[in-house]
Amino acid sequence: LNADGYDPLDPFGNITITWDFLSDNDDTIDVKVSIYNFQLFRHVEDPGWKLGWAWKGHEVIWAMLGAEAMEQGNCTIFRGKDKPHCCKKKPVIIDLMPGAPYNMQSANCCKGGVLTSLTQDVTKHIASFQMNYMKSSTSISGSNFSMPENFTLGVPGYSCGKPFEVPPTKFTKNGHRWLQVLVTLFLALYTAVIAKDNQE
Repeated sequence: LNADGYDPLDPFGNITITWDFLSDNDDTIDVKVSIYNFQLFRHVEDPGWKLGWAWKGHEVIWAMLGAEAMEQGNCTIFRGKDKPHCCKKKPVIIDLMPGAPYNMQSANCCKGGVLTSLTQDVTKHIASFQMNYMKSSTSISGSNFSMPENFTLGVPGYSCGKPFEVPPTKFTKNGHRWLQVLVTLFLALYTAVIAKDNQE
């Protein structure tokens, strides 16, 4: 394994992020963010991933399940008793630790940011969290859904591609009836060598 993260035995491995819009609540949006380690051998080891991005507008995160922002930031414009979870223009999100309170958890959370490789444990190569955030005037695909930019993983050796829309994620709660989210956006993070090849 090279220092830049390139693994010649797994040249097309990547880490994929999906951004699923679950519901539109007029002023806020509920999303589910999932991180998949699609690498055969390379893990995301302790201290784990730290997912960062830059909001395009004036979004703020009101609430989170399964993860938390490292800093709340300056939320003084909100004068009420309840303050947003994070008001930073460039939030950095970290996984919860194992044993986090049940009411703070979501599916596939709470591994301390550690992701196994596909060959080590296919049940632990995914991390997910949910959040509710205030909308911005920025739109995507004619909707009111705003998508951040300049994603970072907080792990050396990766470069981010540009997010793009894919068919909406489908899910089932009982194994019989399938539902789908409103919009799904896809983002791949490649090792430095693969990213360079894709630009040529």
